[in-house]
Amino acid sequence: MLQLSFAPVLALTGKIDLDTIDVSNLNRQFLFQKKHVGKSKAEVAKESVLQFCPSANITAYHDSIMNPDYNVEFFRKFVLVMNALDNRAARNHVNRMCLSADIPLIESGTAGYLGQVTVIKKGQTECYECQPKPTQKTFPGCTIRNTPSEPIHCIVWAKYLFNQLFGEEDADQEVSPDQADPEARWDSAEAAAKASASEQDGDIKRVSTKDWARSTGYDPVKLFNKLFKDDIRYLLTMDKLWKKRKAPMPLDWEELLQQASPSEAVSVSGLKDQQVFGVQGYAQMFSSSVKTLREDLQQKGDGAELVWDKDDPPAMDFVTAAANLRMHIFSMNMKSRFDVKSMAGNIIPAIATTNAIIAGLIVLEGLKILSGQMDKCRTIFLNKQPNPRKKLLVPCALDPPSSNCYVCASRPEVTVRLNVHKTTVLSLQDKILKERFGMVAPDVQIEDGKGTILISSEEGETEANNNKVLSDFGIRNGSRLQSDDFLQDYTLQLNLLHSEELEKDVEFEVVGEVPEKGPAPAAEDGKSIANGNKDSAQPSTSSKVPVEEDDDDDVLILDSDEEPSSSSAMNVSTEGGSAQKRKLADAETGESSAKRKRLDKPTASEQDDDDDIIALD
Repeated sequence: MLQLSFAPVLALTGKIDLDTIDVSNLNRQFLFQKKHVGKSKAEVAKESVLQFCPSANITAYHDSIMNPDYNVEFFRKFVLVMNALDNRAARNHVNRMCLSADIPLIESGTAGYLGQVTVIKKGQTECYECQPKPTQKTFPGCTIRNTPSEPIHCIVWAKYLFNQLFGEEDADQEVSPDQADPEARWDSAEAAAKASASEQDGDIKRVSTKDWARSTGYDPVKLFNKLFKDDIRYLLTMDKLWKKRKAPMPLDWEELLQQASPSEAVSVSGLKDQQVFGVQGYAQMFSSSVKTLREDLQQKGDGAELVWDKDDPPAMDFVTAAANLRMHIFSMNMKSRFDVKSMAGNIIPAIATTNAIIAGLIVLEGLKILSGQMDKCRTIFLNKQPNPRKKLLVPCALDPPSSNCYVCASRPEVTVRLNVHKTTVLSLQDKILKERFGMVAPDVQIEDGKGTILISSEEGETEANNNKVLSDFGIRNGSRLQSDDFLQDYTLQLNLLHSEELEKDVEFEVVGEVPEKGPAPAAEDGKSIANGNKDSAQPSTSSKVPVEEDDDDDVLILDSDEEPSSSSAMNVSTEGGSAQKRKLADAETGESSAKRKRLDKPTASEQDDDDDIIALD
């Protein structure tokens, strides 16, 4: 976190960032240089800002905004929060913290040449979660493990493989052939007999991927033959999988060594990362990356784990090599390291000028808030093509809060369809409350008249419940749960619908928010009864900015310099070179939400406001 002061305008500004600087960060901003690679972004940002503003009062913090230390009281120190985050979980969290603290939030994002800025104010505008965001695309386990048909399937498999070998094992990320694939329906005894030759060739016993890899000392050749020869031969024994598909072709390490030079590239023009190598080249890349990762693991000591990072060269080499080898086996065109990184990291190349324009727009909206002109705030889109008025920057009216929002409504409520006889308490906690609804430390009680505690955020209190199914606690169709997250000062009511007809690989469905109830009545004396305490701090958009006390900060900047996902581009129609009316896109998925009002005919006051926006004619 970086805290800045630009006296006399602002007393104190905070910047929170957990990342360190990577080479890939250098082309998208102006604070970091090559000499800063490997250093804390917050620390270097502090040093850079002091060079052009020596009078600034700066304290740098290298930390995550999800840290419980940054609670509602922490947010109440500020009169404004600016977001520049790269993941939905953090955006959701900050959105809720600002609602609870009743602090204005400026949300922003960029994707290539596109960008957007919007303002969120409790009770006045939509919050970040008012419009439903589609969940990020996932793939059935049997597709990843048995029958990949697209490069992304192989890339996901390679990322899973990295975790299975070097990182934290996850039962949902298994990479070995899926014997339970319902499409196969093969005779296991016959398959075992067919695969026996493969078992004997490598003397490989089918145990945990990580356990087996450790037993071989992470031998690259044995790993290669297991993953790309033995496991593929095992897949071939599932005859029914290949009646309508082209069967995979196993690879053998020794045979590859006898073939052409591994350094040969299929595409030799362009940068190295944009070249596509032959299968021998990726086999050598696989071997060298395994050796490097093995050394990294050994240096960390027994029981250590590595975390996959697209900006870590050995990790990226491993995923690139493993994914391409699997693509080759399943008769797909192989991809360059650049393409694999784009898909594996879900990124769009970031552009420094786009970031600079959006940063400027954030500041302009912030100045409106600090001067008490909340009514002049806008959602602003940066287009790739000028609109009919020859402007790249298009301001839109801020939408009011959604009465059905499960975050900022007066009584947040959702309906979830699941199978109470199969859904465990742990799944409810991790997959529904934390992953789907963005809670950090939920406490859950059953509304059964007794206030039965199902989940406690206190460590160890309800761990015995984790592997029990919901029906063990009397939960059935129509049961209601109350979930509280005290860190976020957030309460969510869950209505449960029991169903035994969910689609394959679907554990639950969010049916939608409760039926339309109309706007909640205004709270007396301006006190809100929505999420957040009744005694929330007074709105900080007053023209009397509290700068007298040294303890009061003014602006909190939440920054993550990671590039947003590859699908984060906003929906823009550019027929005839003109941007048409469009929807606000989610920063991670690019999916659109509700329509925004275009300000095609600004009033006089709005025309003055438009002067704050740079029009590129």
